[in-house]
Amino acid sequence: MPFFDYRAIDQTGRSVKGTLSAVNDVDLELRLKRMGLDLITLAELSRQYAPSGRERVTRRDLVTFCIHMRYITRAGIPLLEGLRDLRDTMDKRGFRDVLTALLEDLEGGKVLSQALAAHPAVFGAVFVHSVKAGEQTGLLDTVFDRLAESLKWQEEIASKAKRLMIYPAMVLSVVGAAILFLMVYLVPQVLSLVQTMGVALPLPTLILMAVSEAMRSYWLIGLLLMLALGIGLPLWVKQSEAGRNWWDRTQLRLPIIGPILQKIVLSRFTNTLAMMYRSGVTVLDALRAGEMIAGNRTIAGGIRRAAQQIADGRGLSESFQSQALFPPLVIRMLRVGETTGALDEALDNVTFFYNREVLDSIENGLKILEPMLTAILGILLGGILVSVLLPVYDLIGNLPL
Repeated sequence: MPFFDYRAIDQTGRSVKGTLSAVNDVDLELRLKRMGLDLITLAELSRQYAPSGRERVTRRDLVTFCIHMRYITRAGIPLLEGLRDLRDTMDKRGFRDVLTALLEDLEGGKVLSQALAAHPAVFGAVFVHSVKAGEQTGLLDTVFDRLAESLKWQEEIASKAKRLMIYPAMVLSVVGAAILFLMVYLVPQVLSLVQTMGVALPLPTLILMAVSEAMRSYWLIGLLLMLALGIGLPLWVKQSEAGRNWWDRTQLRLPIIGPILQKIVLSRFTNTLAMMYRSGVTVLDALRAGEMIAGNRTIAGGIRRAAQQIADGRGLSESFQSQALFPPLVIRMLRVGETTGALDEALDNVTFFYNREVLDSIENGLKILEPMLTAILGILLGGILVSVLLPVYDLIGNLPL
């Protein structure tokens, strides 16, 4: 069905704008009528409407949604009224359109989990499965509380991970530009002046001259290679199964960053597993959802193999131990939980363990990465300067007193 940009008014006369799918303008008007809105103007969009960057639903929007849903379910407010209030107070058009579609589906007879499942790009598999389990157990307020806490934690981890990646990128960009300026412009001028004075050049200076000359002579080829690599590699990773597998394996093997990324993925997985298990979802269903949100194919493959072993009758701790996904301490916690029948508490302990491990690893990674980058780049710049100054010192030493 096509999408329509519409402007309508509600029963209080307030103007409402949004986007909604409908068969035609008559169908759009009927859908808006069911939501208590009177159509004023409309404009048809493409059949595959996608909101712009500012309109996309973010993790913070979902936190707001979960907190609001927790309040209305805990207070006993009818779901339709609570969602309608949230939609009317939502400033972001993209999320308001999603809430409008949710209201329409609920008024059409769907339950909340079914309405959420119609928007997989906004509400992922974990979100939908958790809400479905809450509907079955009558603990929707608890489920939304846990979803809000989980999303807040993910937002915190994402911001810290960005800090970890931004600092090296900025330092490498600035120092790389400085090195490029030295090699292409400054070094040739200084060394050409020294050569005219007939000074014998030492080996480090000769190597530096050769590198500088190569950069000046073949800069276009180097630029084209860098562009090909910068464009071709992401395309290969995005469109090729082999490329995605290679990239996921490579990320985990990176020094300092690799172990942190692995802990972030496993922390997200254990957090999801604990939340869904406590919400009443079976272990196998929770593992399947955890596999989908892992975000790394290497680890997702290990989770899938562990789930298959559990389906074949093996224990949870034994299956994960055979995949070498978790350290021995985590395996022991899972084994104790299985033995005592308190697997939900064991999963909570594992989640707490990984939450602390991830935060500590990011902080320690930043502490290690900063001086390491400074030292490496300092050595590079120092080597260039020494190679330039060596013949200058020799020239000064040969001057007659």
